[in-house]
Amino acid sequence: MLQLRPAQEKSLESLRSGFRDGHKRQILYGPTGFGKTEMAVSLLAATAAKGNRAAMIMDRRVLVEQTSARLDKYGIEHGVLMAGHYRWRPHEKIQICSAQTLEKCETFPDFDLIIIDEAHATRKQVTDFIKNTGTRSVGLTASPFTKGLGSIYENIVCEVTTGSLVDNNFLVPLKVFVAKEIDMTGAKKVAGEWSQSEVTERGIKITGDIVAEWVKKTHEFFDKPEKTIVFCAGVAHGADLQNRFNEAGYNFISISYKDDDEYKQEVIREFSKPDNSIVGLIATDILSRGFDCPDVRIGISARPFTKSFSSHVQQMGRVMRSFSGKDFSLWLDHSGNFLRFRDDWEDLFHNGVSVLDDGKEKPKPEPSDKEKEAAKCPKCSALWPPKSDICSNCGHVRERKNDVQVKAGELVEIGSPARKERYDSAFKESFYQQLLRFGYSKGYKDGWSYHKYITRFGIAPPWKKVMADFISQDVRNFITSQNIKNAHKKRA
Repeated sequence: MLQLRPAQEKSLESLRSGFRDGHKRQILYGPTGFGKTEMAVSLLAATAAKGNRAAMIMDRRVLVEQTSARLDKYGIEHGVLMAGHYRWRPHEKIQICSAQTLEKCETFPDFDLIIIDEAHATRKQVTDFIKNTGTRSVGLTASPFTKGLGSIYENIVCEVTTGSLVDNNFLVPLKVFVAKEIDMTGAKKVAGEWSQSEVTERGIKITGDIVAEWVKKTHEFFDKPEKTIVFCAGVAHGADLQNRFNEAGYNFISISYKDDDEYKQEVIREFSKPDNSIVGLIATDILSRGFDCPDVRIGISARPFTKSFSSHVQQMGRVMRSFSGKDFSLWLDHSGNFLRFRDDWEDLFHNGVSVLDDGKEKPKPEPSDKEKEAAKCPKCSALWPPKSDICSNCGHVRERKNDVQVKAGELVEIGSPARKERYDSAFKESFYQQLLRFGYSKGYKDGWSYHKYITRFGIAPPWKKVMADFISQDVRNFITSQNIKNAHKKRA
C-alpha cells in the first residue's frame, strides 16, 4: 500500500492549494531521492478515484517501464500508451505515456490531469498542449533551471531541500575529491557549452588517470571494487574508458545512443542486481535522468560543463540515494564541475528553489589554478568542507594565512578570520564542550572527549566538564576524520 511521508503529503497539499488559487500549470521540485514518482502515483490514483482521467508522460522507454512497474507494485490498474506495448489499454483512467508516441498522434487524448516527468527537458508538442488547454498539469524535476520554464509553468512548489533529506538519512552525503581535471583551456564553445568533439578528445588524454584514481579510492575506502557510474565526455571517451578499466581487471561497460534500447535495458538490469557481474556503467547522459540504482557508491564526473548546472545536479543525484549500509558516496571530480558550480550547489542544497528562470544556466567563470589548489586538502585532495579548516577525510588542519591588500594606505583583509580569533580560549572551550555532548550521545566515557581534545590541540583540556547544547559541523568533521584515520590504521 502506498504511504507518503509528511514532507511528501505537505508538497501535494501545496500543489492542491496552487490549483485552488488558479495555477493550472505547476512545477513540483524535489531532489533526487525525495520520492517524486510516489507522489505522482498518489496524484494519479486520487484523480482516477474521482472518476477522472490522468496521465504521466516521460520521454524514455525504460522510464515508462519503471513507472508502470511501480503502479503494479501498488496494485493500481493502468494502461501504457507506448507503441507496441503489451499493456495498451486506452480505456483505463490512468495512462503511463511515451512522449514520442503521443507526439505521433494527431491529437492528444483527453485528460483531466497531466504529470510531466523530468519537466526541465521540455518537449515542444507536450508544452504546446499543456499551454493551450485548461488541463491541470504538474511538472516534476530535481533541477528546474531550464530557460523558459517560467513561461510554461505558473507556480513552483518546494517543500524540501537536499540538505534536509541528507540530515534525515533519505539521501547520503558526498565525499568529493578534486582529481586530475580535463584541460579545457582554449576549447571551442557551441551555444555556450564546450564543443562535444573537443571534450571527447581532451577527455581521452586523462583516461589512465581516471582509472588509476578510481582503483586507489575504491580500495582505500571500501577495500574492494564498488558499484560505480561514470559520466564520460563522449562515445569515444566511454569506449576508451571501458577498455582501460577492463585491462586493469574490472568489468566496466559503456552504453550510448548508438546501442539499441533492448541492449541498454539488459545492461542496466544486470548492473542493478545486488550480485551483478558489472562493476561500473559508463555513459554521457543516459544515466543522468531517471536512472535509479541506490547501491551505487562511487560517481566519476568526466564531462565538463561550462553552464549546465542542471546536468551537474542530476549526475550527483544518481549516487546520493540511500541504501542499507551506505553512509556516504564518493564523487571523483575530473571535470572541474564541482568547483565551477559550488556556490549554486550550496544554495540549492540548503535553500531549495523558489523561482523559475533564475538565470543559473549561464556560463560560469573558470576558477584560477590558485583557487583550485586552495579548494582541496593538500594531503588527500578532498574538497574542503564549507566554513571549516579541518579536512573531513584525513583530518588535516588547514593553516590560515591572512591575505592582505594594500589600497591607498588602507589595509583590507581578505578571507577567513585570523587564526588567533578562530582558535582563542572561547573556541577551544566550546570545542571541548561539544566533544562532551557528542560522547554523551554515544554513551562514551568522559575520557574519550579528553583524549580527542588532546589530539586536536596538543594539550589537556583545562575546562570544566560542561556539555554544549549543540555540535557544530567543525566538530563533526573532526570526529569523522579521526574515525577514518583509525579505520585505516586497523586495515594497515
